[in-house]
Amino acid sequence: MAVALLRLEQVAKSYAGPDGPLEVLRGIDLEVAPGSSLAVTGPSGSGKSTLLNLIGGLDLPTRGRVWLDGADLAAHTEDERCAIRSRDIGFVFQRHHLLPQFTVLENVLLSAAARQPPDPAAAARAGRLLARVGLEGRLRHRPGELSGGERQRVAVVRALVNRPRLLLADEPTGALDRANAEALAQLLTELQREEGVALVVATHAEALAARMERVLRLRDGRLALREEGR
Repeated sequence: MAVALLRLEQVAKSYAGPDGPLEVLRGIDLEVAPGSSLAVTGPSGSGKSTLLNLIGGLDLPTRGRVWLDGADLAAHTEDERCAIRSRDIGFVFQRHHLLPQFTVLENVLLSAAARQPPDPAAAARAGRLLARVGLEGRLRHRPGELSGGERQRVAVVRALVNRPRLLLADEPTGALDRANAEALAQLLTELQREEGVALVVATHAEALAARMERVLRLRDGRLALREEGR
């Protein structure tokens, strides 16, 4: 059995509310093996984005532990967590978050520039990945000159350019029409296998969830195997 790349132990997250703490996540236990894929489904407001933020070290749990490659993320400073994110974790969000003043290639390389030490092969890798997703003719275009599907493909390349071990995708097809959503879902799963990266997707999209090796449902702050038809 593969050693877990990601492990959550009794992870809970609460936020202050007018009537006292609001508990969004309650005792989450989870393991994700290297190179595996997982979909987390659940209704809006169930805590899917909160869970991904904790996994990615963007936020810290109220209690419990998040371990990435054997390291407790909460034991690191914010600067250290930032370095871990740039080195080991890629993020894809519902909105592409590309900078409009920069070209496609520049947007991708901004992510690579955050890595320390810098990767001298980053530009060549960015070009190869952009060609892999069908954007070799768009390197000098700016985001406003691209379709929604093309912008999201750039976001995927940006997430992968630093060779992360873990890719987190939060509703990555949510802002796309059906055809582009299906194309991106296929691309994500193909790249996940080609790059050997572990993929955790939070999604409402049944077609995307069905492409993952495992599907878990987040409900009432807890994860469980999803029941058929629910």
